[in-house]
Amino acid sequence: MSTSATSKKKVVYYYDKEIGNFYYGQSHPMKPHRIRMTHSLITNYGLFKKMEVYKPYRLDERDMTLFHADDYCHFLKTVSCENEMHWGSDLEKFNIDVDCPVFDGVYRFCQISSGGSVGGAYKLNHRLSDIAINWAGGLHHAKKSEASGFCYINDIVLSILELLKFHNRVLYVDIDIHHGDGVEEAFYTTDRVMTCSFHKYGDFFPGTGAIEDCGVFDGKYYAINVPLNEGMNDESYEYVFKPVLKKIVDYYQPGAIVMQLGADSLAGDRLGCFNLTIAGHGECVNYVKSFGLPLLLLGGGGYTLRNVARCWTYETSICCNTMLKNKLPYTEYYEYFAPSYTLSSHPTNMVNLNTTNDLQRILQTVDGYLKQLRHAPSVQMHPDANRNEYATHAGNQALQQQITRANRIIESAIKKELRRNQHRDEQIQSSNSDEAAAGNNNKDDQLQNRQEIDKYLLDKQQDEAVQNEVRIPSMVQDRLVVDEAEFYEDDKDQDQDVDVNVKAVEQVQETEKAKEVAMAVPSEAMNVDVDVDDSVTTTVVTPGQTEASDEHKQEDGKTMTAVRQADENANTANANANAVENENDNEIVAVAVTARAEADVNVDEDDDVELEADNTSQNENTNVIESATETAKTSASSSSSSATEASTEDENVIKQASVSQTDADKDQKETAAAANDNESNVSTVQ
Repeated sequence: MSTSATSKKKVVYYYDKEIGNFYYGQSHPMKPHRIRMTHSLITNYGLFKKMEVYKPYRLDERDMTLFHADDYCHFLKTVSCENEMHWGSDLEKFNIDVDCPVFDGVYRFCQISSGGSVGGAYKLNHRLSDIAINWAGGLHHAKKSEASGFCYINDIVLSILELLKFHNRVLYVDIDIHHGDGVEEAFYTTDRVMTCSFHKYGDFFPGTGAIEDCGVFDGKYYAINVPLNEGMNDESYEYVFKPVLKKIVDYYQPGAIVMQLGADSLAGDRLGCFNLTIAGHGECVNYVKSFGLPLLLLGGGGYTLRNVARCWTYETSICCNTMLKNKLPYTEYYEYFAPSYTLSSHPTNMVNLNTTNDLQRILQTVDGYLKQLRHAPSVQMHPDANRNEYATHAGNQALQQQITRANRIIESAIKKELRRNQHRDEQIQSSNSDEAAAGNNNKDDQLQNRQEIDKYLLDKQQDEAVQNEVRIPSMVQDRLVVDEAEFYEDDKDQDQDVDVNVKAVEQVQETEKAKEVAMAVPSEAMNVDVDVDDSVTTTVVTPGQTEASDEHKQEDGKTMTAVRQADENANTANANANAVENENDNEIVAVAVTARAEADVNVDEDDDVELEADNTSQNENTNVIESATETAKTSASSSSSSATEASTEDENVIKQASVSQTDADKDQKETAAAANDNESNVSTVQ
């Protein structure tokens, strides 16, 4: 158990006497008391005289969140045995269970553990020491947002982050029997940290650490896992450990090394299954120390207290280049080391399941991974070599390969999903068709498009109108099918018919007065155009009547006398019909609407009528008078029985007017005179 050292190293040592007071719970294998036992041996061996001993700075919550989640750190700071049940689902969220219970002072324990590790890294960065030791650290299972494997805060990750402030590359070596999953996971995608873990693999906690797990993206081939079987002894361990570390240091050329020295890989550990001795375990430290790089040594697992204390004391002596006696000095914990009371340990008769072929295969695989990296060139061959550029280039190439592979996987998954969706849609469509054919025989009667729906609504409204004995105008029917904006441009005039109908009754009296004036105009001197506008009858007198011969004036005078007599009779008939018309306003409105429609149609023909009025003969004037008189007669006869009697008297007057008209042909001179006399009256009517 001797050590060889060529030069003296400056060593710093972190210890807080409160660390031994924390208690995970009854029957829990994790005993912080082991660190107090170790410190007792170190002190009684006198090793503290060759080191700088520091009380670790208690890391605060802000420093912990450099790696861990904010809510997780806040939980550790706030939770206690008294309020544990109030956290509810957060306990499960942060993986607080039997392995990682809430005990009194859990946050202070994390502060001390992580404070010593980060403090040691700080000393190495500022070259205040060559080796830093913190046996309270090494809790390598803790994750970013949860506790795991007795670990709450991953002090190793925090210390490596501190070292990366001054070093381009950091090597992490883990010889705990459990895989250092928390640290590997934290740096799995970067090439600035290379992790190397020697551990039991298989049906063993945490179940990770296969040799094929070598990193991704920039961290491809920067995670080295050495899975081992049960019964690993000193010779087999040294056979695989030294070649792997030698090649890693040569290829990677780290600026600093962090080493986790879990003592659960020793023979006889409560949770371990390796068969290492304290000497074999310490030889790993001695070999890593020989590289001459800044070295941070941390604790870790180890659940047989006497073995843990002796192992870490021996490895402390290696760092101090001090030979220790095998016989233990007396301490307050001396009885823990019975019955041998020695510093050394012995292997058991456990069978080593690690064959030479297995170890050779591991070495070849690791060597293949390391060859994927650019070898660190010697200064003589490549004086201008830039190791940072090599590492970055290797990482980028690996990243491109990973992206290409990921794209292929994504495209294949998308195509497969599209095919699956298409097949599912076809099945659903087929199923719906079968159900429709079997259970919905009336599907053909359903409305399939917008046109059929409009037609259905129109038919339904027509049926309702028939049932209610209400006639739907054709224009309303059209609007149910076609948009209202597509109708004739004169829709506004048609919409005004409603207002006209309301005013029709009020204008009946004005109509009668207009008729009286119209009948007073000589038949030969004017062309009568009955224009019904909103049930109002007006007469239009055209110019040119002054050209009539003087021979017809006398005859026209007789004609006008007959016309006046007929007009008086018509007024009498209209007066009798007014009472009936007041009782039948709806019928009068209908007549007015019909007259309005006919007047709109004849508007375009008014100009032609005026032009033809000059050449219109005397017979046409007579026909117009007869037509107007017949219209009045028809309106009066449809009102009531009293109106029918008035119409009979009108017919006699009309006959007399016809005889007088025949005599009027003999003298046209009087017509012109009568026209001149009545011209002023006509203009007044207009």
